[in-house]
Amino acid sequence: MSFGQLISFVAFVISLYIIWQIRQIILVIFAAIVLATILNQLVQFLQKFRLKRGIAVGISVIFVFAILAGFFVLIVPRIIDQLQQFGDVMPMALERLRTWNNWLQGVIPEQLLENIRGLRYLTQGLQAWLNQLINNFFSLVSRSFSIALGILLFIALSIMLLANPTPYRQGFTLLFPAFYRQRIDEILNKCGASLTGWFKGTLLTMLLIGILSYIGLSLLNVPLPLVNAALAGILEFIPNVGPTLSVIPPTLLALSQAPIKAAAVVALYFGIQQVESLIVVPLVMKTQASLQPAVTLVSVVIFGRFFGFLGVFLAVPLVIVLQTWVQEILVKDVLNNWQQSRKNNHREKILVAANSKHNLDSSNG
Repeated sequence: MSFGQLISFVAFVISLYIIWQIRQIILVIFAAIVLATILNQLVQFLQKFRLKRGIAVGISVIFVFAILAGFFVLIVPRIIDQLQQFGDVMPMALERLRTWNNWLQGVIPEQLLENIRGLRYLTQGLQAWLNQLINNFFSLVSRSFSIALGILLFIALSIMLLANPTPYRQGFTLLFPAFYRQRIDEILNKCGASLTGWFKGTLLTMLLIGILSYIGLSLLNVPLPLVNAALAGILEFIPNVGPTLSVIPPTLLALSQAPIKAAAVVALYFGIQQVESLIVVPLVMKTQASLQPAVTLVSVVIFGRFFGFLGVFLAVPLVIVLQTWVQEILVKDVLNNWQQSRKNNHREKILVAANSKHNLDSSNG
């Protein structure tokens, strides 16, 4: 290895180390790019009415903040109220579970009870899980300052990218050879269309899941239906994992009342997921990026392992962007043209050899 190659390798390793140290900031930047890309569709729609871009951006930002403000004013107080009720209901629910556990230990034969290991530790495990959840919550609150700074950075970057995206886009395309820059611009357009379609479909699915969950839980008379419905809608943003996690809190609350009600809650959520899979998803799939369930599940686990909660939250848009780049560059531009490139190279070699022979014959003649 030459000295120049050694320097390049060391610089590459140092760059990877720096990127890893600032990975959370990079994810915040990526989230800002995603939001700016999605809102840019609204800005372009408003510009069709002959509005200047600055005015269209202002209207779009005000529209988003108005929706968030309405959510916090109308919905959040009710959620906070029900969360306070959750703190009162959960100890009673655990006590009811202990009662059911003791009853089961008296009904189930001793031999069978020994075979079902862990049954007697059910309530202890639930209590430990609840304590861990509370501790993590307070840990999250203790880091609220850094979270607030991250949110401010996210909002500021989103607005700046949305206000004038052209210089940033041109600067990115300049990183590629001149002959390939138009192709990069096409790939960026496809990434934007895929992200926008995914966001629209996901937002619609979250809204429908939340509404159906609230109606079903209210009919079953399960405690805290609004909190559980909001949780179901929000966790729908995380594919595969989110819907599974959302069924746990209402099931525990229903189990504290009656086992048959807990079974009804599980059946309700299963039915809602079937409605989503068979009706909702086919309707919105035309605008969504096509992602295989196994790919999304693995991506959620991997990004969550390396990047934490923010990685889980951004796993799907990250996979959408990576999938678009892989399909367009690696598959279409490289692999699909591999055989054609080999044929062209072979043809060029034949032509060069023929021309050389012709020139040689002419010189001999």
